[in-house]
Amino acid sequence: MKILEVNKYNYPRGGADKYFLDITEALRSAGHEVAVFSMRHPKNLPSPWEKYFVSRVSYNEPKLRDRLIAPGRMIYSLEAVKKFKQLIKDFKPDVIHLHNIYHQLSPSIIAVAKKAKIPVIMHLHDYKLFCPNHTLYTKKQICHKCFKHNYYEAVLNKCFNNSWPQSLGVCLEMYIHHCLWKVYERDVNLFITPSAFMKEVALKFDWPVNKFKVLRNFSDPKLLEAPLQSPRGDYLLYAGRLSAEKGIKVLLKALKFDSSLKLKIAGSGPEEARLRNLAKALEVEKQVKFLGQLDKSQLDLAIADARALIIPSVWLENMPLILLEALSAGKIVIASRLGGFKEIIKDGHNGFLFEANNPKALAETIKTALSADAEAIAITARKTASEMPLDKHLAELLKFFQGVIDKR
Repeated sequence: MKILEVNKYNYPRGGADKYFLDITEALRSAGHEVAVFSMRHPKNLPSPWEKYFVSRVSYNEPKLRDRLIAPGRMIYSLEAVKKFKQLIKDFKPDVIHLHNIYHQLSPSIIAVAKKAKIPVIMHLHDYKLFCPNHTLYTKKQICHKCFKHNYYEAVLNKCFNNSWPQSLGVCLEMYIHHCLWKVYERDVNLFITPSAFMKEVALKFDWPVNKFKVLRNFSDPKLLEAPLQSPRGDYLLYAGRLSAEKGIKVLLKALKFDSSLKLKIAGSGPEEARLRNLAKALEVEKQVKFLGQLDKSQLDLAIADARALIIPSVWLENMPLILLEALSAGKIVIASRLGGFKEIIKDGHNGFLFEANNPKALAETIKTALSADAEAIAITARKTASEMPLDKHLAELLKFFQGVIDKR
């Protein structure tokens, strides 16, 4: 099968990008011919398809060029259309598998695929299909105000980076793509969600049930094959983006209930300075160590040596890869009772759940988890992860690919 994988970043920036890279490699290893379409970036991994990549545009840098180009690129990209057409002409894919294309690539490429009569499957890694700021979270709370295309709510609440202009931009983007052009609704053959919870969200937002299939993320084969070992460290671990919706403030506040707890925070993001200041204000800075962004081997080691991994999200977390990585390593996972976590974590059996946004509840759950039978938790955690292997995931994905190809 000839498969065209599409994602705006060609390096492991976040969980969505890591999945895109891993599934691309897995498909190639399984004997399929795979091409890649992405954006140029100094951190990109080498690719034989780079000549087709679009020029870089950043929404986080104050360069004049980016400020001028970014709004238009978000809506429609002439460059992406031109280069995508050429890639399709040269590669002649059987199916196109989209990941995160918003803003940097834009859905203008979907119309190109439609015109070429090539079926499109889109993998949803966040809530951007329904929510202008992609999180269903704003003003420190879960939000569904944009239900029934009420995207103006994003402007009223300054949902995007707390900025009127940027919120207006994503509001207009949503109205154009979903109400005027209906490009996703009309031209994407199938959407894949990594959790049943995300599919339920789609249905609540009035999307047709037959357009969505659930395919949970797969566990890391190398972690599953490694022998289980007792943690060598004496710390708890948070690993991920340092942003408000991740609930790290809740975790820092939970440390106040037990001065013996030690925490390591791996990752980077816009909240880092505020989190460091909060640790000082709470007088827990001696209990906390910020590790910065870790590479894959460093993160695997940090997980292996941690007493437990904490995922204190206050938004509707979908199915983060870090959850499966921790379970694969036989690690105790303590997560918010929200979103897709409830599908995987069975409280007290293969991990622990706590009431989201409640520092005291988190502190009590940490105490319970650390006094539990770590060996029994490790065995059941790994068993859970082993039920989501790569080969099973790949077989399901290929079945979805073949299904849309057969219907074209």
